[in-house]
Amino acid sequence: MVRLNRMLDPRQTGREAEKFEANLRRNIVGQDDAVQQIVNIYQTYLAGMTGPGRPIGNFLFLGPTGSGKTRTVEVVAETLVGDVRAVAKIDCAEFQHSHEIAKLIGSPPGYLGHRETHPLLSQEVLNQYHTEKVKLSFVLFDEIEKASDALWNLLLGILDKATLTLGDNRRVDFSRAMIFMTSNLGASEMSSILRPNLGFAACEAERQIRQGVLGESLNEKIHRAAVEAARHKFTPEFMNRIDKTVVFRPLGVPELRRILELELNMVQQRIFNSPTGSPFVFTLTDPAKEHLLAEGTDVKYGARHLKRAIERALVHPLSNLIATEQVRTGDLIRVDFDPIESQLTFYKEAEDMPAYAMAQMVDYPVTSPVGAVASGIGLEPPRVINARSSRRS
Repeated sequence: MVRLNRMLDPRQTGREAEKFEANLRRNIVGQDDAVQQIVNIYQTYLAGMTGPGRPIGNFLFLGPTGSGKTRTVEVVAETLVGDVRAVAKIDCAEFQHSHEIAKLIGSPPGYLGHRETHPLLSQEVLNQYHTEKVKLSFVLFDEIEKASDALWNLLLGILDKATLTLGDNRRVDFSRAMIFMTSNLGASEMSSILRPNLGFAACEAERQIRQGVLGESLNEKIHRAAVEAARHKFTPEFMNRIDKTVVFRPLGVPELRRILELELNMVQQRIFNSPTGSPFVFTLTDPAKEHLLAEGTDVKYGARHLKRAIERALVHPLSNLIATEQVRTGDLIRVDFDPIESQLTFYKEAEDMPAYAMAQMVDYPVTSPVGAVASGIGLEPPRVINARSSRRS
């Protein structure tokens, strides 16, 4: 035996957890605490140190709408099993009355409709997206504060013993599941903290929000307001079964700017995967991006307001251009901003681009667009395209 006095570093993570964390940070903006807590639980699972007879992790996500709570769960599932549909999402607004629990666990034998009801949380649903390498399930209880007491009581057994008994007495095992619960509790209190009405505090809070760097005192106040709201709503035995309570802070302009890039990449991916089979590439100038950011920046509604601005100002005009065949396979479209009309303008920069050239122009790996022309890029003077007209310019 060799005696050592070597100091160890428990802050390090394994290679697989590092890859997992890197992908989360690439796709989740402005919520570093949430990413760190999820990675810690995942590392515990990989090391085989998860508590016996319990889910892998029980998370309660608190924060205002549009701050990324649901998107975080989807990114976790997509990173680990490759499909956002792997999340078994339970909309708790549908379970505001105790008798509606039958939709979740099925009706017991002897009740009307017993054979016709299919429980939303069966073992088959949990295991549907298991792979040979990763056998994990993801369950999301969205807006948990809207559920009835019956659902909260049902959750006690899932969160503590990782089991659920269905109406026909079958048992569902949640020991390989990550349980996520989201809530907007405390959002109004957080809004009042971030938006004081008068004085220097109002100016300082506005400055910190726009810079995307909240001070320690503001962060502490936000966290305390959200957690206190949850403790007033839920019983102590419910809160005691939660492993990690994560408060999602409101998104500032720097975070929305990064989200804009992610959303634009997702729009490009939709074009490549479109069933119309007419892939093309679009690029936005800086003024166009600033216009979308200005239209989509709203502290109250977060990233959802930005997504609506992208759909309204970019996706809908592009859809018109595709439908009227002004944009075709292999085109390169430049999107600019007209300050006089205060709207985006669309120019055809090139056409007949080969598939490999289009794939190289995006910021993430994509499959080769189907039907793209394999010849060189045909350059010509840019043509202005009117998204409202069916006539080619």
